[in-house]
Amino acid sequence: MLVAATCAAVSIAPLSAPAAAEALLVIEADTGKVLHADQATTPWYPASITKIMTVYVALRAVKEGRMTLESLLRVSANAAAAAPTKMGFPPGTTVTLDNAIKMLMVKSANDIAVVIAEGIGGSVEGFSDLMNANARRLGMTQSNFVNPHGLPADQQITSARDMAMLARAALREFPEYNHYWSLPGVRLGKRIYRNHNNLMGRYEGVDGMKTGFICASGFNVVATATRNGKRLIAVVLGSPSPAVRAVKAAQLFERGFQVRPLTWLTPGLGQIDALQPVNVDPPNLRDQTCGKGRRRPPSEEAENDPLADVAADSPYAVFLSTLRGPGGANAGPLLQDVRLGEPVRVYTGPASAPVDQAPAEAKASKGKTKTAKKKTGEGKATANAGSATLANSSAGAPVATDAAPEGKKKAAKKAATKAASKDAPKDPPKEAKKDSQTAKVNAKKTAAKKSEPPAKQ
Repeated sequence: MLVAATCAAVSIAPLSAPAAAEALLVIEADTGKVLHADQATTPWYPASITKIMTVYVALRAVKEGRMTLESLLRVSANAAAAAPTKMGFPPGTTVTLDNAIKMLMVKSANDIAVVIAEGIGGSVEGFSDLMNANARRLGMTQSNFVNPHGLPADQQITSARDMAMLARAALREFPEYNHYWSLPGVRLGKRIYRNHNNLMGRYEGVDGMKTGFICASGFNVVATATRNGKRLIAVVLGSPSPAVRAVKAAQLFERGFQVRPLTWLTPGLGQIDALQPVNVDPPNLRDQTCGKGRRRPPSEEAENDPLADVAADSPYAVFLSTLRGPGGANAGPLLQDVRLGEPVRVYTGPASAPVDQAPAEAKASKGKTKTAKKKTGEGKATANAGSATLANSSAGAPVATDAAPEGKKKAAKKAATKAASKDAPKDPPKEAKKDSQTAKVNAKKTAAKKSEPPAKQ
């Protein structure tokens, strides 16, 4: 009875969270109609969902002819020094804009975000100016950007409303580049990096976009999903774990995809740009998200298992296990086992001369190359010495070497002695020696008999 009541409570009010503050929003991508909003205009630290704006600015540069997808970007010392998560390329490495975007969206690589920023804006500050100019043009009145990756900065602020507006603009303006938002993974050499968005391949219809996490923001996600030609954009900010974030986003999508015949009786929430901003400071969730009570340190990397950070008796775990997909009570679980596609190949260098090596592989290969070169050098030195000896012994012509003349004579004599001993037959066995000695004795006796005078008759 108690279990039934708990499940009923979870299903009746699935959006009431036992966690701290969260911002939730789901809209129709085509129309901008708001389907559900909770703290949607509360200022928030964006973390890595900042990178949606980074890619948006990059695609604008391509569309305006200032860049191409094959444009080469160089890893600077500043980019290489970026805090994790990162690809770890050494300074001087080059990468095309196309590959940089793929690495950014899948690996969420902060060093690549700086590479893109410096390649397009000249510097992180110059690129931030471009980000803010685009934000103002799109009506993102609550957003301010000071870096391209979303690492902690007090002035890096957005809201669920603004991020939904950005996602909608990206889908509308660059439909030919929609594949960047839905990459299942990338393969660089032997390394495979999986997309951090744990809704990908688990929730039916999810086709993008980006996750984010810092302690102050909690776990964030901007996600899109399409069913029966209807596309939704969901934003979840401030979840306590990747698992809770996945459940929240799935709930928002379910709410948006449900067909409700009496919705005309419910007052609408209006359009996305009509939501009124709230003038407050963004919440700092560091204590709740990264406090001492955590079973393990949270990170954007630890997102492979949606139940990794959810206790078995948590209402979220109960909800996750009972949530059903479209089709009623007989349908399968809403979040399925992972069914991701094949990772996409990425590389460093230009398309005409690609390098398929991850940074760790490159270091290992470099070490092997040095060892091989050392051995090759030793082999060449030995061969040269042998050639010099052979020339002296055969033609008697002088060979220019660094050795002193006396040293050359000794080396030649030693080599000749060694060769002679090598060509000499080995000692015969003992039995053969004995037989040889017996034969010699018999031969001497026969010779002595022949030399004696003949006997008288």
